[in-house]
Amino acid sequence: MAKKTTKAKAGSRQQPVKLGIIGGSGLYSMPGLEKAREVKVRTPFGAPSDALVVGTLSGRRVAFLARHGRGHRFLPSEVNYRANIYAMKMLGVERIISVSAVGSLREELQPLEFVIPSQFFDRTRGRASTFFGQGLVAHTAFDKPTCGDLSEVLAGACERAGVTVHRGGTYVCMEGPLYSTLAESLFYRRMNFDIIGMTNLTEAKLAREAEICYASVSMVTDYDCWHPGHDTVTSDQVVANVNKNTANVQKVVREAVAMVPEERTCKCGSMLASAFVTERSKIPAATKRRLAAIIGKYIR
Repeated sequence: MAKKTTKAKAGSRQQPVKLGIIGGSGLYSMPGLEKAREVKVRTPFGAPSDALVVGTLSGRRVAFLARHGRGHRFLPSEVNYRANIYAMKMLGVERIISVSAVGSLREELQPLEFVIPSQFFDRTRGRASTFFGQGLVAHTAFDKPTCGDLSEVLAGACERAGVTVHRGGTYVCMEGPLYSTLAESLFYRRMNFDIIGMTNLTEAKLAREAEICYASVSMVTDYDCWHPGHDTVTSDQVVANVNKNTANVQKVVREAVAMVPEERTCKCGSMLASAFVTERSKIPAATKRRLAAIIGKYIR
């Protein structure tokens, strides 16, 4: 059956969807999503990667978005991260479960296993990774870039789904689209980083500014290029291992959605309370309108 398509825009009155799922390489749809309908969201930052698919999963209303678009059309550097996160915020999303493919920088983090990272290191260049500017300055704490509560839910969901999971670790976010040089891969290992990918950090920064809980299920697909017994990383290899893990990650997401508590007790929902630096009287009206979904409860 074809999905019904609706449009959402700022100020529209719709029942909020509190859980968001962002699917990365290999996860372009969410099987088991009932009463699904496509929602095309108009944001002040342009169009998201694709229409959001809203439906019921494990008895909860969720919004699913393919990070790279269905058919994988956008490079990591081309993804409109601001539009993606802002669209989730406009729908009422309070928590985002992110799914992505990563390379392992440690022997014990083996391909086909999952990691729930707790830290990020930025190796991107020039990405739009903040909602602020244009007359409004805000600085948000980011020492703990993922939501501990949601990360624990994801780790528990992996265990319930029978998937080998590793809690914590540092995800180094590179620009791409090329994979690492051998020198880079060896450097990251010397720095004690754990996994490497191209997307999650930018999402995590914007989710923090939007006061949305963010946690990642990182699927290990390869050993990057540092491992002496590992061939050069290829997209065919990555996609093959992603496809092997597709059923597992779908189980994990379904388990996690069922396990997430109704109400948040973490601090993610109030991270902007002390973040604003600009005098209220100096903030341009256009900026207030553009960021209404994020700052509306603090600044009008």
